Amino acid sequence: MSDLRKTLTLLLLFWGAAAAAMPPAATPNNPKPAEGDLVLPMPNGAEMVFRMVQVPGENFWGDSERLIQVGDGEGGIFEGLQRLQVSGSFPQRSGNGRAYYLGKYEVTKSQFVAVMGLERLLEATGDSNDKRRLPTLSGKKLQQALGYPLVFVPWREMREFFHRYNLWLFDPSHPERLDNLPRAGDSPGFLRLPTELEWEYAARGGLSALNDESFTQSQPFPANKITGYAWHLENAKHKVRPIGLRNPNQLGLYDMLGNAQEICEGPFRPEWWQGQPGGLVARGGSVGTPARELRSSRREEVEIYRWVADDNRMQEWRSYNTGMRLAIGANVVRSTENRQRLEQEYQGYRQSVRATMPVGRTLDNQVAQASDQLTTAHARIDQIVGQNVHLKSELSRIQQDIDKAQERLDHAMRESARSTARDLLRQATSLGRDVFKLESFQQRLADVEKLSSLSTRYQDLAAKIKSEMEKRREYMNEIFTRYLQELQKLGEFSTGHAEQALKSLAESRLTRRSEKALEVIRRQLQAYRELRRSDADVWREEFHQTFRNLAD
Repeated sequence: MSDLRKTLTLLLLFWGAAAAAMPPAATPNNPKPAEGDLVLPMPNGAEMVFRMVQVPGENFWGDSERLIQVGDGEGGIFEGLQRLQVSGSFPQRSGNGRAYYLGKYEVTKSQFVAVMGLERLLEATGDSNDKRRLPTLSGKKLQQALGYPLVFVPWREMREFFHRYNLWLFDPSHPERLDNLPRAGDSPGFLRLPTELEWEYAARGGLSALNDESFTQSQPFPANKITGYAWHLENAKHKVRPIGLRNPNQLGLYDMLGNAQEICEGPFRPEWWQGQPGGLVARGGSVGTPARELRSSRREEVEIYRWVADDNRMQEWRSYNTGMRLAIGANVVRSTENRQRLEQEYQGYRQSVRATMPVGRTLDNQVAQASDQLTTAHARIDQIVGQNVHLKSELSRIQQDIDKAQERLDHAMRESARSTARDLLRQATSLGRDVFKLESFQQRLADVEKLSSLSTRYQDLAAKIKSEMEKRREYMNEIFTRYLQELQKLGEFSTGHAEQALKSLAESRLTRRSEKALEVIRRQLQAYRELRRSDADVWREEFHQTFRNLAD
């Protein structure tokens, strides 16, 4: 009997392990369950499913492995190439980088109804067909009708939906609802919209696409197989379709391209993070997008409010093909101890990795941008040669042209840095001279004011000195403003080009004041590189202390 019990026990353990390894059963909110799904509960028995998106690198502040190229050089005017650093809210226990979580599917009408109720959907939707049909349905037919992406509702309703869902999850009387939420330290994450960078990184296939070198491709699947992965204009004819009917991408995410275009966090800007802020930004294209125009980099502006000329009024806008996909994120600063640790880590980061990151460089330096793009092109050509050996000879000639262009650019950067450094030194030297003159005026004024009680002649002289001092201060302020601008400009060159320019100045014949000015420039340039900002008050005082007693 004991042997039978042992056998039954082993069988139960085996079946239990097998069941644990198997994906969850299919549900209306997860029609294509898969291993690795992160499932969160929702009201009324519904659920929201997420997939983990890993990013490389261990450090919080930054890692060179996280520097990725997004955008598309052959895309639309709002899809220019950018080099940005992706990150994740949640460090992985295995020590394998960081991660964030992105919705496996687009948010559906059924999920909206689970949180907000059917009546709220009927009030919010601009779809007259839904207003007419949904109240007449029940059971499985209603379930099927609600299995489509949540579109045709205004922006405020979308926000209210995930706000209320967060509050439901965080209800202190139901701590079990937080069981599956990932945590950053002791704090659980929360639901929000993805950033544009999070969205595009996941759309391109994330870490697996970086590893197999498919990340820079405009579509994450072969062009001739697009119909198997996306609902677009040719196969959907402007009508969104239920979630989960097409193939997922490498990360197990469905409908990242096509079906409903998806709102991301933040206003639409022409170049992602710069330019005029507008309405909402939507990514991925939709059932109204031709297949040839579906790209991971595709960006569109969606109005929150639209001017309706026929009615002569602004109205809240609803879009038939615009929906959303949620992400799970976390706060950066969660405690005093957490902030102190980040401050300590930043000291090492700013002295090493930061200088190579986009945040440590400016896009104002057009020559530096061109150099970076040529380097990227060189690497891309190497990749193409590896895939197409018969093109090696022709592509080698192109690489030679790129090498020559890089040489010319490097020469231009050296000369530009030298010119900037010369202007900077002239301004710093002039400031030093004016500081000394102003100090001399100040001492003379003190002497004259002592004598002003003896004669009105000295009173008039004191007034003239004060007037001259005021003019001198105004002139110095102008020079100092130009000095700050030039110092910032020099700080945007590579460290090598800037140092080479300053070294060339140091080797020339300089006056004592110019030598001191060059020392000040070096210190303040280093401070600018570390902080990425000017400290005008401190730097002005440094000029005063350095030159107040330094005569010609």
